[in-house]
Amino acid sequence: MRAALAGVAALSLALTGCGGADESSAGTGGTVIVFAAASLTETFTKLGRDFEAAHPGTRVVLNFAGSSALATQITQGAPADVFAAASPATMKTVTDAGDAAGAPAVLVRNQLVIAVPEGNPDRVGGLADLARPGVKVALCAEQVPCGAAAKSALAAAGVRLTPATLEQDVKGALAKVKLGEVDAALVYRTDVRAAAGLAAVEFPESARAVNDYPIVVLKHAGNPDGARAFVDHVRSDAGLTVLTAAGFQAPPSR
Repeated sequence: MRAALAGVAALSLALTGCGGADESSAGTGGTVIVFAAASLTETFTKLGRDFEAAHPGTRVVLNFAGSSALATQITQGAPADVFAAASPATMKTVTDAGDAAGAPAVLVRNQLVIAVPEGNPDRVGGLADLARPGVKVALCAEQVPCGAAAKSALAAAGVRLTPATLEQDVKGALAKVKLGEVDAALVYRTDVRAAAGLAAVEFPESARAVNDYPIVVLKHAGNPDGARAFVDHVRSDAGLTVLTAAGFQAPPSR
């Protein structure tokens, strides 16, 4: 038996209907456990509810965290059916360990922005402003995809800064701005769009740090049929509509 999941926060979505199976729900049922990057929280919550509604008798359980932490948990035996990561590098941890059932597919792409309080009181206009004396900045830790992307963007801009805090996922970095503990954070465009009271400052170097989000069914999935159906659902045109409405970019192949 695979090792039990320890220390992972789980968001359990309620069943959204019942009744006999139809063509759309054939081959599904039971519980589908999805490990997903923290930046997918809002969109996958909606997509999980939509999937349950379309597949009566199926329950989706979503675990959100930094991609690197999730990848480590999967390779250590945490039970999961699907993994959606915020970078190919974190997905590679899982594929190199032989824990993926087939090749991952790129679901969407995401780009960094500078998150600031509404009204931009520190008049941050680009990455260089983050290095000004007195400006406190939150970054994701380097092993987290948003941290690796921030490192690339800062290097492209020739900007060096000492962050006030390094967070383990993008939601943690964003929370520091919301709480007024920092003046700005480098986070994904989608996260700022989903947050109240914050504004996004675009910067050209973000084009050098676009993250692809791969998704895959896991080799030791307890519900492989449900896992494949869920991946098909989020990669469908309807799924892409939900994701792009939140600010994600369609992958080049779409």
